[in-house]
Amino acid sequence: MTLHLANARLIDPETGEDRTGSLVLDGGVIVARDVAAPAGAEEIDCDGLCLAPGIVDWGVKIGEPGERHRESFGSAGLAAAAGGVTTIVARPDTAPAIDTPETLEFVTRRAAESLVNIRHMAALTKGRAGREMTEIGFLKDAGAIAFTDFDHVGTDTKVLSRALVYARSLGVLVVGHPQEPGLSAGAAATSGKFASLKGLPAVHPMAERMGLDRDLALVEMTGVRWHVDQITTARALPALERARKNGLDVTAGISVHHLTLNEFDVGEYRTFFRLTPPLRSEDDRMAMVEALALGLIDVVGSFHTPADEESKRLPFEEAASGAVGLETLLPAALRLVHGGHIDLPTLFRALSLNPARRMGLDCGRLAVGAPADLVLFDPEAPFVLDRFTLRSKSKNTPFDGARLQGKVRATFVGGTPVFEGR
Repeated sequence: MTLHLANARLIDPETGEDRTGSLVLDGGVIVARDVAAPAGAEEIDCDGLCLAPGIVDWGVKIGEPGERHRESFGSAGLAAAAGGVTTIVARPDTAPAIDTPETLEFVTRRAAESLVNIRHMAALTKGRAGREMTEIGFLKDAGAIAFTDFDHVGTDTKVLSRALVYARSLGVLVVGHPQEPGLSAGAAATSGKFASLKGLPAVHPMAERMGLDRDLALVEMTGVRWHVDQITTARALPALERARKNGLDVTAGISVHHLTLNEFDVGEYRTFFRLTPPLRSEDDRMAMVEALALGLIDVVGSFHTPADEESKRLPFEEAASGAVGLETLLPAALRLVHGGHIDLPTLFRALSLNPARRMGLDCGRLAVGAPADLVLFDPEAPFVLDRFTLRSKSKNTPFDGARLQGKVRATFVGGTPVFEGR
């Protein structure tokens, strides 16, 4: 079916344009821009709403295998479609970890039931334990698009360096988590006056800088393609900037929670704000917003981490870490636009274009010939979030009861509508 999306406010992160126009979708791709409706096409009046490339959410945890009660591929797809996410890049921190071609093939088959595109990262070391590298070549052949042990930071640098040398020889992307593991072990907050007053086990922001310095040294030694999953402190930014200037193939990401929340949001031990890394100071948050505007931080993701009620209803330091975010990523990120920190094309460069390019995917664009993966949204529509309306199986969102702006009106995957909202 040919679709003509007319009277849309096109948000093009590739060209930086924000203007009125139209798109023609056919055969799962964008076939024309700013033309009259072709004969026989179904006309959709976008009524001046924003039309942008679908979000590529890098770093999503899905509970299969092992924790399907927290999130399945089916429920994650529903949540993603409702949030304007058309491609999920899933993490390997499952039970068991995605560290063999057989496990990767299993989750790939299971992912076929989802409404949206799902691509998988695989573990860099077996069991994410940092002692023995996985079969990187076989996993790449089976469809892994990147390799990471996520928040299990390896302490054996010899094993890690060998894995990076092998990854370099295959040209694959490795994703690292910048934390000094000894200092950050058991931490639930960022050290400072607030953590001391609350009596929470804390970690100094320098632990992130220390971990990043080690990782960047290994990148320089091995020449591997490297992505830092979360940069959250101002102290880490100079090292990242130097690495770029020195020609290292390094990119960086951040979660939307660390861009829009700070350590004081923990309040009276609200465990929905128990995240990894912990929420930072307001000065660090604003430094991250500036780094995003300048392009030093490339990618914004939800880091969707479902947790059941039992694992969150515990003392703060004992509660499970993480928050769901597939449905809240866009309205939360729009806080930066409404606050005047960035414009919409810059935001969608971080939400769609940059993650797609870094992963070697063809989506994230509005160009003719690009996949027709799109999100139509009203950036001004206000609402109060009720976590029990979320489509994720788990409801652990820090935005419960928050006033947000920005509603998804429609999501298209391969030119097919997969979500229609009010």
